[in-house]
Amino acid sequence: MSRIDYFRDPHAPAANSVVPSVTAVVRNGQGNILLIHKTDNDLWALPGGGHDVGESVAQTVVREVAEETGISVTVEGIVGLYTDPEHVMAYDDGEVRQQFSICFHARPVAGTLRTSSESKEVRWVSPADLDKLDIHPSMRLRIAHGLDESRGAPYIG
Repeated sequence: MSRIDYFRDPHAPAANSVVPSVTAVVRNGQGNILLIHKTDNDLWALPGGGHDVGESVAQTVVREVAEETGISVTVEGIVGLYTDPEHVMAYDDGEVRQQFSICFHARPVAGTLRTSSESKEVRWVSPADLDKLDIHPSMRLRIAHGLDESRGAPYIG
């Protein structure tokens, strides 16, 4: 299924659903950040996905990162809550989701990089190389917040 992300676009379709989801800022010992090249919108992003019934939100983070990247993580904290009603994702089946994402800090503990049905490429990226990648503005915001070590409280927006 493909999707189009609309961010503060007056021509965006109206949202018709909200699905709680997670993303994770995962950094390795060299300070690189784990990113995926998504199959649904052809953009680079933090790993993450929808929260399932019967799991805690921390379990969602661990499951989604492992599914999309092959890397096992442990959750260490919250980067922020991202619920901007002007960020919607339109899917080809007619669903238009309003963003509702909780972004976490996570640390890799095991695994080997691999792709999945949701990620056509997975890599550790130096923060200095982020500008070379096609990343949606809302994802760039999460990454910036996740890399900002001076932030005391999680972002709420």
